[in-house]
Amino acid sequence: MFIKVTQSGQRRYAQLVESFRNEEGKPSQRTVCTLGRLEAGGEVDVLSCLRLMVFNRLCDPGSKLGVLRWLETVALPAGTGAISEHQHLLRAMDVLDEHSDKLGHRLATLMRPLIDQDLSVVFYDLTTVAVTGQTDLDDDVRAYGLAKSGLIERQFMLSLVQTAEGLPIAHEVHPGNTAEAKTLLPMIRGLLARYPLKRVVLIADRGLLSTANIEELNKLQTQLKKDGRDVAVEYILAVPAARYGDFADDLQKLNETQKLGQEWCAETSWNDSRLVVEHDPIAAARRTAARDKNMAELLKLGQQCSVKPDAQDERKSTGKKNKSKGRPMSDSGTKARFYHAVKDAHMAHLIKVDLKADLFSYTIDEDKKRYLELLDGKLLLVTNTSTTAAEVVQRYKSLADIERGFRVLKSDIEIGPVYHRLPQRIRAHTLICFMALILFRVMRMRLKVAKRSESPTTLLESLKRIHQQTVATSDGQTLTGLTEITPAQKSLFAALELTLPTPSDLTKPVF
Repeated sequence: MFIKVTQSGQRRYAQLVESFRNEEGKPSQRTVCTLGRLEAGGEVDVLSCLRLMVFNRLCDPGSKLGVLRWLETVALPAGTGAISEHQHLLRAMDVLDEHSDKLGHRLATLMRPLIDQDLSVVFYDLTTVAVTGQTDLDDDVRAYGLAKSGLIERQFMLSLVQTAEGLPIAHEVHPGNTAEAKTLLPMIRGLLARYPLKRVVLIADRGLLSTANIEELNKLQTQLKKDGRDVAVEYILAVPAARYGDFADDLQKLNETQKLGQEWCAETSWNDSRLVVEHDPIAAARRTAARDKNMAELLKLGQQCSVKPDAQDERKSTGKKNKSKGRPMSDSGTKARFYHAVKDAHMAHLIKVDLKADLFSYTIDEDKKRYLELLDGKLLLVTNTSTTAAEVVQRYKSLADIERGFRVLKSDIEIGPVYHRLPQRIRAHTLICFMALILFRVMRMRLKVAKRSESPTTLLESLKRIHQQTVATSDGQTLTGLTEITPAQKSLFAALELTLPTPSDLTKPVF
């Protein structure tokens, strides 16, 4: 691909053009998208800006101003356009957002050879990204919502789709207060529009299971058949803990057929789907022991609280003096203290404090306790696939890989906090980080094929030690060269299927 400048009247426009061979095998060109009007007083090389911002996110993430500082410290591939002003990067981001759909389709075309079209297992999840600023704008994606930290923060939500190999293939930016379940169907429709898949097995975490989503997935399957598309839409969705009560009877029946203290995996029918249950006895014992320990500590506190008011009443009746420090504790004060202790320990569903009674009292919900022990160590999955229950569990547990993708975005690529305030800049910033994640994952895939143990982060740190050297001679000549590339670094280039760099491949610094 290359940038082509066209003119209409007094205005000039930059277009992204692709070379290809037509049906007759002759070289031809087609316009992928128009990148925008060139600014007066200087051209904005959008493709170079995009390349530099993606490379910067991958190698040394920072602010857009930080990109300019970073450019002063690196040698770039020959032919890369010069970027001298911060506004060029911002203008390029506006163009990226304006043509994000076309760029998304182009990315999909480039990644299709890496995706198995006959059976595509895709993982879908969401995370929150912190943003700054207090202003409110039209179509603002910054909103206050519950962050992954458990706090209410100003943020936007990012959804991500990855293949079973960990390759990110789609993403979307949502306002920070969007309900997770509402994001699923639009993402799946967009995925099917970009990739000619024959079968999709969607695997998603607990926040996306809802009866409405399952009904919509079934409707989508019916609509695809009407449209003549032979696509099977399947799913494996985890059941949120808050909905475990819907399956109480089914769980009890399955549990009664299994041996105590042993690991098992079984299934039963649920509506028009399958309910797959896995039980881990070690995790169950650990969870039950932790709950019993918390309850024992709270009950000990409850006994201490109940003794103090009784002792105070006895002293009042006998006329004995109160030798303890502080004011005497009333029944209402005792109830409040114990209630808050139970609530802070998240045990209010088990230990019921009677706040309306005149005297301090509490009860333990034994039925609830037995039910929670039944749930301990169990994973519940709803699916319409025909694979075995054990394979359903195994596929769901692979979802952890997409969590690692989010960790890469947040740690290595540093997607947040985001300091942009305009919606189009936030979306463009996310697209740049998404492209950097694609490169990160492709590097990981190639390292894995080459049976290398290094991570892409370790690889990049090793390759940073290759320096370009520039010497100005007394007669006005400028000589450039590279530090000697070690055998270990050469092997990394080979693992990435890249040629070794030479001084002629790099831009020469300006003195």
